[in-house]
Amino acid sequence: MKPLVYLDHAATSWPKPPEVMLAMQKAMDEAAANPGRGSHQMAVKASRVLFESRRVLSRLFQVHNPNDVVFTHNTTEALNLAIKGLLHEGDYVVATMVEHNSVRRPLEFLKRTLGIRVEYIPVDSQGNVDMQKLRSALSRRPKLVVCTHSSNLLGSILPIAEIGEMAHEQGAIFLVDAAQSAGRLEIDVNAMHVDLLAFPGHKGLLGPQGTGGLYISPSVDLEPFLHGGTGSQSEEIEQPAVRPDRYEAGTPNTIGIAGLKAGVTKVFELTSQRIYQHEWSLTQQIMDGIEDIPGLRILGPDKGEPRTGIVSFVSTEIDSSRIAFQLDREYGIAVRAGMHCTPLAHEAVDTLQTGAVRASVGIDTTAEEVELLISAVKNICGA
Repeated sequence: MKPLVYLDHAATSWPKPPEVMLAMQKAMDEAAANPGRGSHQMAVKASRVLFESRRVLSRLFQVHNPNDVVFTHNTTEALNLAIKGLLHEGDYVVATMVEHNSVRRPLEFLKRTLGIRVEYIPVDSQGNVDMQKLRSALSRRPKLVVCTHSSNLLGSILPIAEIGEMAHEQGAIFLVDAAQSAGRLEIDVNAMHVDLLAFPGHKGLLGPQGTGGLYISPSVDLEPFLHGGTGSQSEEIEQPAVRPDRYEAGTPNTIGIAGLKAGVTKVFELTSQRIYQHEWSLTQQIMDGIEDIPGLRILGPDKGEPRTGIVSFVSTEIDSSRIAFQLDREYGIAVRAGMHCTPLAHEAVDTLQTGAVRASVGIDTTAEEVELLISAVKNICGA
């Protein structure tokens, strides 16, 4: 087995900072009781872990009240809470063609079961939203506008602040999927007019899997996704109205959330600007290295244009899955191939039948590792 070159950070960042593992071990040793369910010292420490984690996330996203940040197990759960907790029969929703299935599938489920209306705004080959068609759709006054901050296939970065302002002008609620941007791009929920922000803990925030969350604007009320014990207002038959308890039924992942706090703290230390610039530079290196391979097409923004740390490509000569398989088994390089849970984006760039190979870099990725990828792709593709 060759040493692993990990280029699948768009799925999960790895390796985690040592501080994350240490924080999780400390929480396991000292704060492993149920937060909010007891007054003994360990339960109080567990509650403190959750509060301090909310506080650092609030600072990262410029949220005024930490209690408006609720913890989920991942971005998918956060998006389901936002979409299913907000929409009702007959509502009209606007989304884009670069949305992940974590947005599209809940919307299509509600379309089938509640009769909501959904319109997906086209994007061009670089992942840019057709703003004219978006304005036309917004003129029909949707209840909800959903938009990914950055495409998990193309790496394109959408103009969140502009879209949010347009959505608010038409009285719509604005939901942003920050799966690929949290930790990598600066996010200010107020300046960007974001009412709901779904984010993962295990990608750009450098935390463990099984963590994530949803920012919910004070002006938005969602129906809870889960009902059950919260440790507060237990005498009431209904779910508490107070945040964050209203949206956090059951025992939380305190150990993981302790790791998430350490990951976010590391992001502050490194800075989102430095993380983005490092990852962007590596994407340019990849594109420079593989762009002249015969039969190979790079997806997403052109060289020199903004993009997150993702470079996806297809070959007219070799199947995408075959390329990824050979990279793994013959070169010890981990990438991802397939549909990437975003079929509409593949439709937009004409790769619905082929899928794509996605290489995604992280803050620990080196230029030397990128050169290994370039050399391997050239060998596999016969360049």
